[in-house]
Amino acid sequence: MPTVSDILDSLDYGPAPEGTVEVRGWLAARGRFGHFIGGAFTAPVGLFDTLNPATGEVLAQVTQGTPADVAAAVAAARVAQPGWAALPGHERAEWLYALARQVQKRERFLAVLEVLDTGKPIREARDIDLPLVVRHFYHHAGWAEVLADQFPGAAPLGVCGQIIPWNFPLLMLAWKLAPALAAGNTVVLKPAEWTPLTALAFAEICAEIRLPAGVVNIVTGDGATGAALVAAEVDKIAFTGSSEVGREIRRATAGTAKRLTLELGGKSPFIVFADADLEAAIEGVVDGIWFNQGQVCCAGSRLLVAEAVADAFTERLRARMARLRVGDPLDKGTDIGAIIHPDHLARIGALVAEGQAAGAELVQAPAQLPARGCYCAPGFFTGAAPANPVSQREIFGPIATLTTFRTPDEAVQLANASCYGLAASIWSENLALALDIAARVKAGVVWVNSVNVFDAGAPFGGMRDSGFGREGGRAGMLEYLAWPAPAAVAEPEPAALVAAPDPTHPGAAGGIDRTAKLYIGGAQKRPDSGQSYAVRAGDRLLGLAPWGSRKDIRNAVEAAQKASGWAAMAGHARAQVLYFIAENLSARAAEFAARLAEAGQPDAQAEVQATIRRAFYYAALADKHDGRIPATRARHLTLVQPEPHGVIGIACPNAAPLLGLASLILPAIAMGNRVVAIPAQDMPFAATDLAQVFDCSDLPGGVVNLVTGPRDDLVAVMACHDDVNALWVCGTKAGAARAQADSAGNLKPVWVMTNRDWQGASGQGQAFLDHAVRLKTIWLPFGA
Repeated sequence: MPTVSDILDSLDYGPAPEGTVEVRGWLAARGRFGHFIGGAFTAPVGLFDTLNPATGEVLAQVTQGTPADVAAAVAAARVAQPGWAALPGHERAEWLYALARQVQKRERFLAVLEVLDTGKPIREARDIDLPLVVRHFYHHAGWAEVLADQFPGAAPLGVCGQIIPWNFPLLMLAWKLAPALAAGNTVVLKPAEWTPLTALAFAEICAEIRLPAGVVNIVTGDGATGAALVAAEVDKIAFTGSSEVGREIRRATAGTAKRLTLELGGKSPFIVFADADLEAAIEGVVDGIWFNQGQVCCAGSRLLVAEAVADAFTERLRARMARLRVGDPLDKGTDIGAIIHPDHLARIGALVAEGQAAGAELVQAPAQLPARGCYCAPGFFTGAAPANPVSQREIFGPIATLTTFRTPDEAVQLANASCYGLAASIWSENLALALDIAARVKAGVVWVNSVNVFDAGAPFGGMRDSGFGREGGRAGMLEYLAWPAPAAVAEPEPAALVAAPDPTHPGAAGGIDRTAKLYIGGAQKRPDSGQSYAVRAGDRLLGLAPWGSRKDIRNAVEAAQKASGWAAMAGHARAQVLYFIAENLSARAAEFAARLAEAGQPDAQAEVQATIRRAFYYAALADKHDGRIPATRARHLTLVQPEPHGVIGIACPNAAPLLGLASLILPAIAMGNRVVAIPAQDMPFAATDLAQVFDCSDLPGGVVNLVTGPRDDLVAVMACHDDVNALWVCGTKAGAARAQADSAGNLKPVWVMTNRDWQGASGQGQAFLDHAVRLKTIWLPFGA
């Protein structure tokens, strides 16, 4: 028999399995599950097996959802939605509170069921997932209670389709469902094909508390069921899953009025500086990558370690990895449980083989894997080149890569050398350094000296191939609310462009009184194509405008990228430039009004004066778009910081050629973005005249770039451009739909708006500022 000292040295002790009698009894009593639609379960038909990944045993049989099932669920949700939305916020809060209490009473049952269905260690389900599930329902019960005060005038979207992944089935359900219900929406939720059981158990809880029928509907099935939900008559799709499927959903919803939130994959950097507490950082690797089998989209799977401590870190990491226990996830002493499914295990193995074939060396723990079930020993790659598949692709398993760096700048460069932008973890005892890196790394969530910290009060979400939109906190509530849309104002369709001869040609002089140029990088330039098009007011030729091309867009984006110093300026400094623009425009107001009147624009003088006021308005707000410090976990300072997207592509309305342009450009640059704008196609001279004002107002070159020409074609180019970080489109429905579909390649957020009364209240406001920024959540633990 081993002595106490032997046990403390080896950390080897007997099994401590969690009991499963209650859960297995529940499964045996039901055996086969239908959908939960309209407050009741349907008859189970078209069944498929759901397996325990730790053993391969069949746990239950679940119904494969059809388009007809989805349609029935959406219809039930649609019927229930007006009544649910009409409830006072206090009553919806009571329902959410009841859900929280019932889940809380069944925490151990649900934790064990989650382990059987997912293969994750019981410690993760019991100590992390279930408390967060309860927290989300309590937190959003609070939002329901104060909704009218905190979001005056807001209304629910309607029926929300929600598709959740297999790595956190119950937590993702709560994460999405709680804010939707608090806002007054009803829901059709599709759990992952491999992990539907806790969602079905939650459906029983909804029935037990007599939640109004149709408020929550759950339809099980595979990807085809999810596709049917995306295509259904819902008002919003919230999806968490792979980037590939996210792109398909972006294309499928393009041109529709459906709101969209995408929380997608990640390849998150885990940056360890030389002054870091190495033991703490190694435990961060264990908690962030290995403890959850690496099956977390925000896992810090790219270890970036300062060269000065790389050898010591690697040696300690090997030793810690060798002590990890891989085995029965129900055992309270297990560190690493089972991989979700044989197919996913095979995918991990194939990607690991690719990495080795490309020259990387795999360091893997000599773990004794169970004889049956889906298991993978933890490990990490060394010597993986940046282009190696394991350096770029999401492994989604307990395998990381380890790369060294020498300077903070190199660390940032390596951290951002990924198409993803979900999360990052930074380890340093120098708080100034850690915050500097947090500001520079491209990620929606940054943990300082911590990893995988979540709370219902903090926004979570990514950028680039990690998707767009936020879940959690105030930002998460905004994703499920809408304000009355501004009254759409009919806009004349742009006239077909007619190529005009080169104005320098002798035969081109007659009747042409002006020739404009593109405005790129603070200078006026001829279009790359050498072509122009005629701009007319009725039968009268006003002049020639440049016919911008793909290359002109590329040049404009490059100029905007070089003007990155604009984002680094203080809001007060940007405000001074906007005030200067207003002042210089005011000095030339009569000239601008005459140009607009010449083009047949009604109320030309009023439009110029409104443009001047708009510049003052956004100058006033340039230094007033504050971040937040939400109340989250104890002994954590959580910063929610708005930051500019970078380069925003803007398609301006054909109406109000001066005011419409200014109303879109000004809020974007006020928040620190740079802009590539397509002015009003039928009257671009208002924009080219405004460029002269920019030149004499201390606006740095490249902050605003103007490319005239065929609006929809040029916007499509920007939608495909990887260095255009967001897109605003006020144009034709066909052009907007094309931009949304084309943006699926790089998953940039696209804001589609209708033409409106630009001189009225709908022409300015908080919505423009909100769309001009993305939120970065930075977690700072404090105390000894």
